[in-house]
Amino acid sequence: MRFQMDHLHALVAVLEEGTFEAAARRLRVTASAVSQRIKAMEFTAGQVLVQRVTPVTTTAAGDVVLRYARQMQLLEADTVRALDDDLMHAGRRSMALAVNADSLATWFLEALAALPPTVGVVFTISREDQEHTTSLLRAGTVMAAVTSTPEPVQGCRSEKLGIMRYRAVCSPAFRARWLEGDASPSRLAGVPVVNFDRRDRLQDDFFRRVVGHDLDAPRQFVPTSADFARAVVLGLGWGLLPEQQCLAEIARGELIELAPHSPIDVPLYWQRWTLDSPLLDDVTDAVRSTAAARLHAL
Repeated sequence: MRFQMDHLHALVAVLEEGTFEAAARRLRVTASAVSQRIKAMEFTAGQVLVQRVTPVTTTAAGDVVLRYARQMQLLEADTVRALDDDLMHAGRRSMALAVNADSLATWFLEALAALPPTVGVVFTISREDQEHTTSLLRAGTVMAAVTSTPEPVQGCRSEKLGIMRYRAVCSPAFRARWLEGDASPSRLAGVPVVNFDRRDRLQDDFFRRVVGHDLDAPRQFVPTSADFARAVVLGLGWGLLPEQQCLAEIARGELIELAPHSPIDVPLYWQRWTLDSPLLDDVTDAVRSTAAARLHAL
């Protein structure tokens, strides 16, 4: 079974862009040409590889081929990088990564910015909860991920990055309105709490650990890290913020810590393909170095 490189590029483009038309614009061919390349791959594989919905998604067989396609792209980029001194067109290669929202908002972009210009790659970042980024690795959607799962996904290796420490906080106005001036955790039942989305269990885990029973409260859902922090500062509810987003505000009196001796520590790991790639090695080194400087030791 052999796949042509232009067909593999078409598969990646369709999955990243979401439609055949957008993939065609990226590849500078017609949508019909993209469709023909995907059909040729499906004929070679003897299976349907993509579900032709909007956005386009992979089948189980498509996940396998997508992983192979990304590996081939990475090897191709490494080869171009080794042969081409000016690296101008290597910069068109895309590396797909998965990162949780809080890491993305507080430290991860610093790692990418620290890479030297000679790395010659652009990034496609999927924002996903740290407990679910491994699913993107398993599907072949990304080449590496920040995750809270230490066990390596098949075909990947895992290493410790550090601990992201969260503090339970509220604004002075929230304390005055909802807690009658008493910021003890036991008073949080029944008052508004901010959640990132419906899968966010951090506030519930904190409350259960500190108070001893489940949290029953009205919830505000704010699905971006920076806006989540701003919602807490503005008094829309209490919530847990990474130290990078709240320690300065606590020092200035803009936020009040609800349980100073009970932070929540979330261990983070870097999982990446075991593929031998200088390009992926460079990214891993940058992530490792920045995490060591910005996270607590694990």
